[in-house]
Amino acid sequence: MHMADALLSPAVGATMWAVSVGATGYGIYKIKEADLSEKKLPMMAVSGAFVFAAQMINFTIPGTGSSGHIGGGILLAILLGEFPALLTIASVLVIQCLLFADGGLLALGANIFNMGVIPCLIVFPLIRKILQKGVDKKKLTVVSVAGSVIGLQLGAFCVVLETLCSGIARLPFQTFVLLMQPIHLAIGLGEGIVTAAVVVFVWQMRPEIIKSAVNAEKIEKTVSVKRLVAVLGVVALITGGLLSLYASSNPDGLEWSIEKTAKTTEIENQSKTHSLLGAVQEKISLLPDYDFKSQEGSGTSFSGIIGAGVTCVLALSAGGLIRIVKKRNKKEA
Repeated sequence: MHMADALLSPAVGATMWAVSVGATGYGIYKIKEADLSEKKLPMMAVSGAFVFAAQMINFTIPGTGSSGHIGGGILLAILLGEFPALLTIASVLVIQCLLFADGGLLALGANIFNMGVIPCLIVFPLIRKILQKGVDKKKLTVVSVAGSVIGLQLGAFCVVLETLCSGIARLPFQTFVLLMQPIHLAIGLGEGIVTAAVVVFVWQMRPEIIKSAVNAEKIEKTVSVKRLVAVLGVVALITGGLLSLYASSNPDGLEWSIEKTAKTTEIENQSKTHSLLGAVQEKISLLPDYDFKSQEGSGTSFSGIIGAGVTCVLALSAGGLIRIVKKRNKKEA
């Protein structure tokens, strides 16, 4: 559901940038020291790498000619808590945009809002209230599926609203929304199944991780997360480096909806802002569309491994830097 720049006017794009920067800044302000403990930071890194890799795998939606991939916001929130999750999914989306030209520069703010702010700051707090009454395998499964569906439905609807406010005449509201919502309902169910599988696996291996996120508590030093981090790290590398080769070639839900609505996938919006940002993104993206610029050989596996690794480093570095600053401010206070 990564939006391209052509789907937004400069005014709407700038507004969504401001909203997402403000939400992320609020998240950083609200992050507690317990959220960035020495046990939580490695989890941020490997879970971010996993989500990056998993987003490379589009699964086919039977009978539609479309496909979808997980958003990852609900998964990260259940594993990390809402604010660390938002920071992590923002890291994923920034890497995808800058390194792989997946989602436009102008649209980055909208993508962070639709795929990060909504699931992490709006949907997960509702999930937390349910899980605080008691956590078990069945309840985790239900909230993972329901949260993924609700988060993706809200995100898809926001995409429609953002194109409406941008005045994209080729995407009339009624037609576009009637295509976007059902296809993303199907994608949300697929994401929910993946999310539930990962969350239940973590719960069975280290329930303290889930309890820490639900109760916004520090993971005790006696709890070892090394094995879990190693497992998730290996799975991320296998997913990005190998399983990504078998991703569906069908257009994703957003592309499919655009094609069905506008009868084309090429929405033109060539203002000076669009041209400038498009040129900048073309220069800085080293592996556009997850492939080599020379297009000599398949760069998919390489992109999956590199992207997962860079995301891991960025999430770890961002979390570590915030932790240092908060500790310093606490000492000064």
